[in-house]
Amino acid sequence: MSDNISKPFQIVSDGACDLGLEAAKRHQIELVPFYVTFDGQRYVKEEKEMKVREIYQKMKDLPGTFPKTSLPTAMDYIEAFKPYVEREIPILCICLSAKFTGSYNSAQLAKEELRGKYPGARIEVIDSTLATVLQGSFVLEAARMRDQGISLEETVPVLERLKKTGRIFFTIDTMEYLAHGGRAGKVLSTIGAKLPLKPLIVMKEGELFPSGVSRSRRHALHKVIHMMESFCAENHVSTREYRVMTGYGYDREECEAFSKELAQKIGIEPEMMQIGATIGVHTGPDPIGTGLIRKFETI
Repeated sequence: MSDNISKPFQIVSDGACDLGLEAAKRHQIELVPFYVTFDGQRYVKEEKEMKVREIYQKMKDLPGTFPKTSLPTAMDYIEAFKPYVEREIPILCICLSAKFTGSYNSAQLAKEELRGKYPGARIEVIDSTLATVLQGSFVLEAARMRDQGISLEETVPVLERLKKTGRIFFTIDTMEYLAHGGRAGKVLSTIGAKLPLKPLIVMKEGELFPSGVSRSRRHALHKVIHMMESFCAENHVSTREYRVMTGYGYDREECEAFSKELAQKIGIEPEMMQIGATIGVHTGPDPIGTGLIRKFETI
C-alpha cells in the first residue's frame, strides 16, 4: 500500500454521534449503529431499522417501559471498515465515550483483525470521551479538517486536544431512566430518583456531574442557559470560537423555543440536533440541553 497518508481519509462513527443518516451522507461519514430493544429479545439497528422518533414515541406510549441498547460488534465495524481498507483509503473512527460503552473496544478489535489480513491498513480509532450531539459536532469538525485537505496524521492530534474542550449542560424530566440503567453515578448520589425535581447535569470528559435541581421544567431550561453563560464567562470563552449546539429528545418544538432563547443570550444561532436512542434510553424521552466544543482552527 503506497502513499496512504496523503490520500483523503474516510470518517466512521458509531451512531451515538446522533448526526442521522441524512447528515452523515451529506458529510460523507459512515455510521455504525447501536441496537435497540424494547423486549430484551428483538434488537433493531437505530435509524436503519427503527427511527429515533419511533423509539421516543414508544417510550411515551409505554410509560414504565425501559428500552435497552446494545453496542456495535467488532463484526459491524469490520463490515464498515473493509470496503475502505480494500481500496487503500485511510480510516478515522470516532467512538462514543468508553466510560459509557464498549463501542471503542469493538472498533479496536476490528482494526486489529483487519490489520492482520491487510498489514498496510491505516485505521485510527479515537475515544471521543463525548456523547450525543457533542460527539456529532466533534465528528463534523473532523470532517471539516478532512475537507480542507488536512491529513489523517495531522488531524488525530488536533482532535485529541479538541475533545477536552467539550461540555454539555442539560436537564431531564425524571431520574427514573438514569437510575434504571445504572448511569446516574454522581448524579443519583445527590438527587433522589423519586423526587419530583428536574436535575441539572453537566457532561465533561466522558462523565456526568450534578449541577443542581429545579422544581419546574421551564425554570430548569433557564438554568441550563445560565450554566452555559457562566461557563463562558468563567473561562473567558467567545462562543464564536466554538460550535454551539442544542439537543432534544421527543419534543422538537420545545427545543426550537429553547434554541431561540439561547441565541438571544449568547449572540449566535446554535445547531439543533435530535438526541438519539443510545443516550435517550438512559435519559427518557425528554432530555434537552446545550453544548459546545472548540472549532479546530482555535486549538
